[in-house]
Amino acid sequence: MRYVLPLLFALGACAVVDEQPSTALPVVSEVVDGDTLVVTFPAGQTEVVRLLGIDTPETVDPARPRQCFGAEASAFLAELVPPGTQIRLERDLEARDRYGRLLAYVFRVDDGSFVNAELLRHGMADLSIYEPNNAYLDRLRSDLRQAKTNTAGLWGACGGPDVAIDPPPPTAG
Repeated sequence: MRYVLPLLFALGACAVVDEQPSTALPVVSEVVDGDTLVVTFPAGQTEVVRLLGIDTPETVDPARPRQCFGAEASAFLAELVPPGTQIRLERDLEARDRYGRLLAYVFRVDDGSFVNAELLRHGMADLSIYEPNNAYLDRLRSDLRQAKTNTAGLWGACGGPDVAIDPPPPTAG
């Protein structure tokens, strides 16, 4: 029994040390598409954040045709994390992609929801792992399997990812 009180005190102290005040959390300022957000940090700086582990159908890339279920994926992300939503970002091994976007797993603060996984589970995205960023690979694979089994989202509507709904953009020649 004499070890219980120090242990409880130590656990309580850890919880206080790890707890972040709500003012120290980034907020979503804009949903760019189904797998990209603009986030504002407490000091006022903004960052474009690319969600790790997933890829949603294209809607905004001028060099690629719009893809089946892209608009739905973007709308779903906007519903999950509308502007003003406080989020927690978790990095993997690489901080940025080749376009300079911050790479992160995104968690909603109010309920801890894992946003990247929600997009997969509801059939809004396909699994897309760029090594060495694979911290949640098993979880994300499981959510993808569930979406495919249930023919959720793009798996039912389009038959799979990368299905163009517009003709390809003209090539320079």
